[in-house]
Amino acid sequence: MNGPDLEVHSLADRPDLLDRGWEVDGGWPAFMLEDPVAAPRYVPAMRLYPELHFVGLVDDRPVARVHAVPIAWPGADSLPDRGWDWALGDAVDSPTQDRAAVSLIEIRVDLSMRGLGLSHRLVDVVRRRLAAHGTRDLVGPVRPTGKGAEPRTAMAEYARRTRPDGLPVDPWLRVHVRAGGRIVGVAPLSMVIPGTLEQWRAWTGQPFDRDGLVDVDGALAPVLVDTTAGHAVYVEPNVWVHHDLRV
Repeated sequence: MNGPDLEVHSLADRPDLLDRGWEVDGGWPAFMLEDPVAAPRYVPAMRLYPELHFVGLVDDRPVARVHAVPIAWPGADSLPDRGWDWALGDAVDSPTQDRAAVSLIEIRVDLSMRGLGLSHRLVDVVRRRLAAHGTRDLVGPVRPTGKGAEPRTAMAEYARRTRPDGLPVDPWLRVHVRAGGRIVGVAPLSMVIPGTLEQWRAWTGQPFDRDGLVDVDGALAPVLVDTTAGHAVYVEPNVWVHHDLRV
């Protein structure tokens, strides 16, 4: 499937797209927008590293976004447990000019454009653009799209599942592997989102009136609730995928 004509521009080339990129509707659940690491750092990351952030256009309409940041390279087998929070936090709190290693932060395709092969094309474009910037190691704390249907399944077990052709069962992991990525581990503490019970009720519409683990729509793992303390915490595991851009 060729799909619609997609133009991909970095914010370095098209700074006017910084604000327009927010038009892309990724359908994220409300609680996913409440990560305390992201609030003070997302826009600064885009301003610090505009050449690592991209907006995809179809007929001049923003339909996709890609966000990435440089990281200090620990090696593909030693990527941190904190995953997403580590990559974004480190990049903004300790700015660098080094582009040898880069971590993806988000690849978002508008809900209206899903199923048209845009995700495959975005990953391919980003690999080529970053390689041109001198990036050798591209990683991503990937959020598997099918994991939300099995929040109680261990992420390591889920990530190991393959089809008869050897590719991952999960669609988003499959996109990365087809593009040349390699699953190298799990980031069990990739994103940590705490909140009061009142906040979690507002974010999810659920009562949060009992202690223990609570499954929430859109979450990859259960939310841990403590009614005595009056708070709940969501700890999201992601899957580290490594793209060696030298090959």
